[in-house]
Amino acid sequence: MREENQSSTLDFILLGVSSQRQQEDFFFILFLLIYLITLTGNLLIMLAICSDIHLHSPMYFFLANLSFVDIFFSSVTIPKMLTNHILSTQTISFWGCLTQMYFMIALGTTDSYILAAMAYDRAVAISRPLHYTTIMIPRACVLLVVGSWVVGNANALPHALLTASLSFCGNQEITNFYCDIIPLLKLSCSDTHFNVKVMYVGVGVFSVPLLYIIISYVWAFSVVLRVPSTKGVLKAFSTCGSHLTVVSLYYGTIMGTHFHPLTSYSLKDAVITVMYMAVTPMLNPFIYSLRNRDMKAALRKLFSSRGTS
Repeated sequence: MREENQSSTLDFILLGVSSQRQQEDFFFILFLLIYLITLTGNLLIMLAICSDIHLHSPMYFFLANLSFVDIFFSSVTIPKMLTNHILSTQTISFWGCLTQMYFMIALGTTDSYILAAMAYDRAVAISRPLHYTTIMIPRACVLLVVGSWVVGNANALPHALLTASLSFCGNQEITNFYCDIIPLLKLSCSDTHFNVKVMYVGVGVFSVPLLYIIISYVWAFSVVLRVPSTKGVLKAFSTCGSHLTVVSLYYGTIMGTHFHPLTSYSLKDAVITVMYMAVTPMLNPFIYSLRNRDMKAALRKLFSSRGTS
């Protein structure tokens, strides 16, 4: 049974990335720089895509939405960590922790499904170039993005509701710089067997896009190998490298953190989470812009127009 008024009085303690006090200033500066670069880079990507008519295509529409999600994904955790450092505190309220966990799961799932939509877009462009404009119509693109948001929130809601019903007693220290579902289940003194089962269902929902991305690229590679001299196919395929880099970085760090038993969660895992919670959203704009001539041209045009004005 849950303790009376627990939700209004319970505070958790976020231990952060490092257990060494002398390293906290370094991580504060590091996270501040990462966050500022993430905001600037993803906002520039969105502005460049919106301002350049040559980038008004399905691929860049998905990229703009990915940047939008990445901004909020970073904003869910990093500002709280920075604020706690400035105020010399490590606490987060029960409902603040629950809200952070909800949006983490929702935005992370949405991110993965948008990546799957981008893989679908590339697969169609490569395998059915003549029918691309009739398949990837604006309505279909909007539905894919809306569907990603719906699945993301539907995946997060059960976890938030089930966690809200748990009781917490004794140790309230979270070995991370944000509230994640695994350490919260470890801290609960309630029966969490059902929560763990639902968590693994959520992992399955989260993993479906990765399976689809793999299938899409197997399909695309098979087409490219059959017609390697087709200029249009090669041009469409040139954008796949950036997408595959982002997918590998994103899912690789997540698997390194969450695909293990609950008992093995430690501060070392918190270091790994920095990669997909902070570093990956920061790197996405650079990965796509540095390897894409159209994006680089749009960014140059954006800066030149701003300079002229």
